[in-house]
Amino acid sequence: MEVSSLVADGAVVVAVEGEVDLYASPKLRHEIVHWAQKKTLSLVIDLGGVTYMDSSGIATLVEGLQLTRRYGGKFRIARPGPSIQEVLRFAHLDKIFGIFDSVEEAVGRQ
Repeated sequence: MEVSSLVADGAVVVAVEGEVDLYASPKLRHEIVHWAQKKTLSLVIDLGGVTYMDSSGIATLVEGLQLTRRYGGKFRIARPGPSIQEVLRFAHLDKIFGIFDSVEEAVGRQ
């Protein structure tokens, strides 16, 4: 799994590629916690490059949402693939997360 971050229009976009499983999710968690500790007002997680995500990856996203909500930040998910959308729907998390079809749309919703 690869994780990279960039600042775009006042938001931090964390781009994720590969499989997010028990072994890789700590790397994603580290990146999310890093930006949450900086109290980033808008944190967008770009899942467009993710091919697989297990429950540890979902738990990492939930933790990110909780961390950003504590200080009034926005936590959004962009470009989840069909299998990830299905997992989010199954867990009823599609009602909790802000989920967007593009990074631009997620960033633009300040």
